[in-house]
Amino acid sequence: MAHTVASRPLPDGETWARSALSQLGHVPGVHRAGLALAEGGGRRLLFTASDRDNEGSVEWCEVDAYEDVPLNHTVRTGEAVVGSLEDLACRYSAFADRQAPKTCALASLPISAAGQVQGAYALFFDTPQSFDHSQLTELEELGARLGADLRRVQRATSHESRSLEAGPVPPGARAATYSVAADLGAVPEARHFVLRTLGSWGVEEVTVDNAILCLNELVTNAIIHTDAGCEIRVVLDRGVLTTTVRDGGSIVVVDPRNVTRDPLAVHGRGLQLVDAFSTRWGSELDAGGMTVWFVLEPAKSTVGRLAM
Repeated sequence: MAHTVASRPLPDGETWARSALSQLGHVPGVHRAGLALAEGGGRRLLFTASDRDNEGSVEWCEVDAYEDVPLNHTVRTGEAVVGSLEDLACRYSAFADRQAPKTCALASLPISAAGQVQGAYALFFDTPQSFDHSQLTELEELGARLGADLRRVQRATSHESRSLEAGPVPPGARAATYSVAADLGAVPEARHFVLRTLGSWGVEEVTVDNAILCLNELVTNAIIHTDAGCEIRVVLDRGVLTTTVRDGGSIVVVDPRNVTRDPLAVHGRGLQLVDAFSTRWGSELDAGGMTVWFVLEPAKSTVGRLAM
């Protein structure tokens, strides 16, 4: 099953980020807290921490989502990573070596809402922790509250422009954008655009086939559920392909927990296919429309599929 991650934080989400770091910092025994949010689901995460100067504005930086550290693993898989620093050193030796001497234990938990992982938070403890069922439940509930708060900020936000064409492109990455007319007859043209683009980039055949399959479902859904067309963007960044579809008026809230309940429904079945054939996918509903994206990793590569 593909893992879902929601989109990057909003420019107006600084109040949310400060509140989140404050809540995390008040967990007993924590001397440092970190936040990581997916930037469009691709290879990069946006990261900030409580020990940064976040007074004027929250200080985010980009990190590689595939760096072998607990927080990144949680964002990619939705799995919690907890334990003493000594225990974690067996799996994350380089990460453990970089930690401050007073760090005794660490907990990395997903920030989730509506069945989607939007990012993750990390707590660095200066006292030993039991991480028993009661504590883990509290930490999971904290991640759910943070995710619900972020989702509310996203949905209440109006953007002057959410054109995918205007979005940043990672250094060294390839990107292409295409506008799809508000007509189901335009879906084949969208498929051909992506097919030609990925072929010119030398993307392997199985990845192209999966991209076309997933794209067809999302573009069809976007046209069916709006009176307007949609925009497509494909980005190839160091072997990882991210495809995004942005519509301008969908009122459908995508909840992956519901996509398997009615296998005969066209909309639900389409999301099942995306869930089955992509590495992970996600959505963001704001005041102007819906953005849905999916990620495909190279079939012949182990990138992002680290052994546990």
